[in-house]
Amino acid sequence: MLILGIESSCDETAASVVRDCRTICSSVISTQIEEHRKYGGVVPEIASRRHCENILGVVRKALDDAHITLSDLDGIAVTFAPGLIGALLVGVSFAKALAMSCGKPLIPVHHLAGHIAADYLTHPQLEPPYLCLVASGGHSHIVEVQSYTKFRVIGRTRDDAAGECFDKCARAMGFPYPGGVHIDNAAQSGDPKAFKLPHPAVAGNEFDFSFSGLKTAVINMLHNAEQKGTELNRNDLAASLQYTVAGILTDKTMAAAEALGYTKIALAGGVAANTGVRAALSAACAKRGFEFFMPEKSLCGDNGAMIACQGSYNFLAGITADESLNAAATMSMEDI
Repeated sequence: MLILGIESSCDETAASVVRDCRTICSSVISTQIEEHRKYGGVVPEIASRRHCENILGVVRKALDDAHITLSDLDGIAVTFAPGLIGALLVGVSFAKALAMSCGKPLIPVHHLAGHIAADYLTHPQLEPPYLCLVASGGHSHIVEVQSYTKFRVIGRTRDDAAGECFDKCARAMGFPYPGGVHIDNAAQSGDPKAFKLPHPAVAGNEFDFSFSGLKTAVINMLHNAEQKGTELNRNDLAASLQYTVAGILTDKTMAAAEALGYTKIALAGGVAANTGVRAALSAACAKRGFEFFMPEKSLCGDNGAMIACQGSYNFLAGITADESLNAAATMSMEDI
């Protein structure tokens, strides 16, 4: 079985061909980071325009690299939610036209389900059920993966996501966009105990997250130091921030796992590339004797392979769409 996966939810135009659910035949990504860096973040209109310009070439190269043609495909999978609506519409419109023109099934994929599927590409032995922490620039979820296509959200962020907290704090610290990687790099030379940062409490659901207060605390520290004419050690602050975020994510995930009886834990999403988060969750699982799975760093960010992988399982489960498929800026995994 060969599935083409198309991803355009934010600022990467990506396409990939995956064979039999877990073997990557090709993976092509056209990133827009350099263009958006001068604005300090993603500009939705620019992102949409670049997707329009890049998507044909990216898909063509993915097919060429896999040494196949459209006729060899069993289906075409595409991210349809959530994300930047203009960016999503480019991928969805292209995938619909491609599927109709070559008579192939169209397979809708939820972006977060795609991130979870990245673990299948790294770990052939991983099978549901298990508990997965999905952390990215726009999402922080604890997800009960009941099957390849059925999910239950146990906890979610009430405000800022973990990746958003990293990026906004990084910007206040003077690091360029995207800030998360610069926080990670600076943290390697810093003292994680140098600054005592808050662990915001959330009422109502013990597994929900809140990172807005942490972000505000870091920004206020920087502003206060600037007003006093002093300078904070950026490496120490980066290390303390990373240590705090990793601790919050890990503590909540472990609490959910113990409450629900899970001993198999996975990590997914852009923040899964953060060394502090990877180390903290790995150590916590090892301490408890839990199995732990995380994707290769190359598969943590947005890519077409994860969409093709999840699309493969959707296809096997009979989840397809017709030409009425539309993009959605927001949608819960439970509404798929």
